[in-house]
Amino acid sequence: MTTPSRTHSWQKLTAHRQQLFSSGTTIADLFTGDAARFRRFSVNTGEILLDYSKNLITDETTRLLLALADEAGLQDAITAMFRADVINTTEQRPALHVALRTLLPEARLNVGEEVQATLDKMEGFVEEVQKGRWKGYTGKPISTVINIGIGGSDLGPAMVTAALVNWHVPQLHCHFVSNVDPVHMRETLATADPQTTLFIIASKSFNTLETHQNAALARRWYLDNGGDVALIARHFVAVTANVRKAQAFGIDAANIFPMWDWVGGRYSLWSAIGLPIALAVGMPKFRELLHGARLVDEHFRDTPFERNIPVIMGLLAVWHSGFCGASSQAILPYSQSLNLFPAFLQQLEMESLGKSVEIDGSPVRTATGPIVWGSAGTNGQHSFHQLLHQGTHLIPADFIGIVRSVYGQDHDQHTHLLANCFSQSQALMQGKSEEEACRELLAQGRDETFARALAKHKVIPGNKPSNTLLLRELSAQNLGSLIAIYEHKVYVESVIWNINAFDQWGVELGKQLGEKLYEALTATTASERFDASTNGLINHCRKRD
Repeated sequence: MTTPSRTHSWQKLTAHRQQLFSSGTTIADLFTGDAARFRRFSVNTGEILLDYSKNLITDETTRLLLALADEAGLQDAITAMFRADVINTTEQRPALHVALRTLLPEARLNVGEEVQATLDKMEGFVEEVQKGRWKGYTGKPISTVINIGIGGSDLGPAMVTAALVNWHVPQLHCHFVSNVDPVHMRETLATADPQTTLFIIASKSFNTLETHQNAALARRWYLDNGGDVALIARHFVAVTANVRKAQAFGIDAANIFPMWDWVGGRYSLWSAIGLPIALAVGMPKFRELLHGARLVDEHFRDTPFERNIPVIMGLLAVWHSGFCGASSQAILPYSQSLNLFPAFLQQLEMESLGKSVEIDGSPVRTATGPIVWGSAGTNGQHSFHQLLHQGTHLIPADFIGIVRSVYGQDHDQHTHLLANCFSQSQALMQGKSEEEACRELLAQGRDETFARALAKHKVIPGNKPSNTLLLRELSAQNLGSLIAIYEHKVYVESVIWNINAFDQWGVELGKQLGEKLYEALTATTASERFDASTNGLINHCRKRD
């Protein structure tokens, strides 16, 4: 793949964008001129509907975007991923998260038996804990599970566990600790009993700073509160690639679950990293989650691009950032259960797409990953939606709605939730003109001079793009499908931009500097080895320690 901006399709899209915008055409105009627009610009897979009709695109836009996908070699790139080719080029690895939930007979790396063995091991462990046969050091069954991890070892499992709260088993309470700030761990431990608490240490290296510090604190708490050092293995298990270090910590080799180099952290919730999910909701629900992802894997691999949800969403993201000037993406799940979904997508998208060089190391010539942010509706309507509607930034939004609530008795209230979801996307598209605002004020009996002055402040430009994803219900299967849609969308974007979605070297720099700064903060002499600002901050803290 060559630099995307040098392709014929990119040049044609640039000219098309200029023509479309200079014509003054709005999204609302496109609906006025096409009664079948929703039908033609929406697609289903399984129990999920994508409506992408509220974007400033025409048939010509989609034709050119699909041509860009072809010129970028997207189909070959998809085949390469499912075939286990080395697509993480800087680390010389395949990216085989799809193998955690989908059989890949065509793959050059056969990992199916390893994956199945891990799932079987998880199932046996989950059954032992849930049925109360896994005892703590005093013989009491486990009732509290605390997952210690960070990044992909925390965000995915925490998000899914929260989203599936209605299926939690009553005998276990699951918590997640990630922040190295001791407040996070101490506040979590405040309501825990060391006799009945199980810790999952999730770290590929078993040496990640935040996870290592929190695991050490948890171990001290266990021992300081009557825990038996000889029975640490009853209270600590690990998900790691570093078996030796986990054993040195006191964890039995039988209770160490594998992590593999061919699965990136932000794509790992489908692996043993999902152990806290399985403990919270049971292994059958965890397998439903995998099944939902598998359905989307097959959809992504086998469906023509014009009906392929991840491809469509990825191409729209490229359209908005590469041609329309958007640098931000709002994720707006109208479901409290999906409250952590925007934070999960922040890592998935921004760690994957936050790159400034192409595959060959040359500087990128286009904008790459957008800033991803958001929150659960309807809270956002009373905070940042003001900026979406009347601010000066172009911010595409993804609305995520659930058609049927798990609480059927609250049907009317859930209908209000859906009405808010749909009204927000409609308002972003439609807006309100100065004349409309003025007529409303006059109809309210306002003086005409006052009405015309105030109307200027009530103008909402509209013509703001959005997608709406509707899930029939928030089940484990549909959640798995939703996550996989975004995983594959990110891959589509990376292929078009010709960047590596599976490394994260920027994260490493902070880790390296952090070690040196820790040494300076704990030194007995004033710091002089860094820049003046960093030295000043270190010395300020040392004086007040």
